[in-house]
Amino acid sequence: MAEENTVFIGKKPTMNYVLAVVTQFNSGSKEVVIKARGRSISKAVDVAEITRNRFVQDAKLMDIKISTEELEGEEGRTVNVSSIEIFLSQ
Repeated sequence: MAEENTVFIGKKPTMNYVLAVVTQFNSGSKEVVIKARGRSISKAVDVAEITRNRFVQDAKLMDIKISTEELEGEEGRTVNVSSIEIFLSQ
């Protein structure tokens, strides 16, 4: 999966990411990956559902991958952060 088909979820408003996903589909991408970590996971689910229900009705949920990433936190401690990848295709 190419990186240009990936939308990384962060702190921006939800609709910014929905627009990014819709733009990917409109520019000819057959598959878009929505990636998020930690507290952004619920926003990633919202982005996928808003995209499927309101904007790209023929988009299909192909796969969801969940994992835990180890990041280095304060004072060198490792912190476990949940992550999700949502695969949509048209």
